[in-house]
Amino acid sequence: MNDTLILAGVATTPLELISFLLAVTTVLLNIRQKHWAWLFSIASSATYAAVFFEAKLYGDMGLQFVFIAASVWGWYQWLHGAGAQPLVVTRLQRQGWWWAIAAWALGFVLLSSFLDHLTDTDVPHADGFLTAGSLVGQLLLGRKKVENWLVWIVVDVLYVGLYVYKGLMLTAVLYAIFVALAWTGWRAWSNIARRDA
Repeated sequence: MNDTLILAGVATTPLELISFLLAVTTVLLNIRQKHWAWLFSIASSATYAAVFFEAKLYGDMGLQFVFIAASVWGWYQWLHGAGAQPLVVTRLQRQGWWWAIAAWALGFVLLSSFLDHLTDTDVPHADGFLTAGSLVGQLLLGRKKVENWLVWIVVDVLYVGLYVYKGLMLTAVLYAIFVALAWTGWRAWSNIARRDA
């Protein structure tokens, strides 16, 4: 499934194309708070793990396996809520912001060091920073925090450049689309949180 094909002038592979379609479906369903998004997330993560392995983006590859586990957790959270209450869209408190920033920074230091010393990637710091940010975004999404979309906007903008650099043009296009979808998600979930406050 790794034969190159040209789609609208963009070089890709069938596996990257399948991953692209599954990922777009995931985000569209997330915006609408449909729990089936998590199933598409699992499938997309599994196929993207193979795409990233071929591109020597080992942080992103490993992240896909974490996303699979986080998707199972997120699916459970969305179906069963917080205790006896359904999980609803809420905002982070100030302390939650600090925890998210600290987790991103710590994840960056640990992941970029690991990637720099123990793999042959040529982008250990970019890969580590974006992998750590993606983990934070995924955890916030699983808890239905509005701010997950802001994390995804930052991460997705930077991923566009990384994927262009690595020659994953269709995935770069996907992440550009993700920026627009994350903006849409942020606005939609902000309105929900404001209405339910």
